[in-house]
Amino acid sequence: MTPFKLIHLLAVLIWVGGMFFAHLVLRPAAVEALELPQRLRLWDAVLRRFFNWVWAAICVILVTGLYLIYQYGGIAHVARHVHIMLASGLAMMAIFVYVFFACYVPLSLHVAKQRWKEAEERLGKIRILVTLNLALGLLTLFVATIGAALRVI
Repeated sequence: MTPFKLIHLLAVLIWVGGMFFAHLVLRPAAVEALELPQRLRLWDAVLRRFFNWVWAAICVILVTGLYLIYQYGGIAHVARHVHIMLASGLAMMAIFVYVFFACYVPLSLHVAKQRWKEAEERLGKIRILVTLNLALGLLTLFVATIGAALRVI
């Protein structure tokens, strides 16, 4: 495995693994253990830190992914599964940008002003979109793995 593929995969795992952990482990535990104001404060702090990692991961994924495509002779010369990975990755990035600016930034402002109802609504939207992005991320990993192994996709 080339260093670029390894770095690319590491960035993908940070992003997708972080969504998996947040959605399937942290969220249920926070609902079980914390009252709404404390839960919203926790999510504000967690998302702020996680989203810094996601911004970095997106930059790494784009740079390494486009470089790998270049190494294989350009988009016209890569296998179909690479086209699918690129399309789904770009869709995930667009969803993330929306989550960050349209959902997280307002959530953080509502938490700072202790507007719990409004913050809870934003967190609900984030949860739905993270579920979608997690599904896309897992599908992309599946396509990458199967496509690379079989070279039929």
